[in-house]
Amino acid sequence: MKIADMNWMQVEERVAQDDRCILPIGSVEQHAYLSLATDMILAEKVSADAAQPLGIPVFPVVSYGLASSFAAYPGTLTLSLSTYIGVIRDLLDSIYRSGFRRILVVNGHGGNMPATVVISEWLNDHPDASVKFHDWWRAPKTLAKVMEIDPAASHASWMENFPWTRTTDPRQPAASKPRIDFAALARVGAAQKRELLGDGNYHGLYQRPDEDMLAIWDVAVAETRALLEDDWH
Repeated sequence: MKIADMNWMQVEERVAQDDRCILPIGSVEQHAYLSLATDMILAEKVSADAAQPLGIPVFPVVSYGLASSFAAYPGTLTLSLSTYIGVIRDLLDSIYRSGFRRILVVNGHGGNMPATVVISEWLNDHPDASVKFHDWWRAPKTLAKVMEIDPAASHASWMENFPWTRTTDPRQPAASKPRIDFAALARVGAAQKRELLGDGNYHGLYQRPDEDMLAIWDVAVAETRALLEDDWH
């Protein structure tokens, strides 16, 4: 049940019966040959697929996040940390005013982790609310499935190459990319990061069969749905 398909009266009626909702958060940043919107696409879709049989409202994805590491790649958009903190807090406040008290934040981008600090502080001011922060791609069962298929998996590699994150660009390298030097990457700015990364894949193959990808997706959806059903305060 997407908020985009509801009017305010329907939301008011729904929250009176069930105070659960989902807020997906993502990023617009380089993903090698995949869509710049990969992180937001995956966060929103796994949220919608998980919530669908439960009828739980899913807010539109927060498309922009913290992506300063990739600022040298055209098409990458990033918020400053101070702006991002304010955005997350303001959105939680708005969701709360709408009557929701159980909020699942589904994150599609590793750089968005500062949101967890905002959530922790916000919960201190809203003791009747409960917020879960879910990194869908590295949740235990989903990550285990990825590792079972191919442990050489990383940012912009095969593990993010779903039918819904591909572009019209026909280029797709067949070789597996060697693992990058993560320590070297961490100590330089965006321009030098681009020099070290090249196309943007961190390591591994660029694509695997759709059968593998759909198997991962099934696990990810089920794991996300389980968070909606259990262990709220």
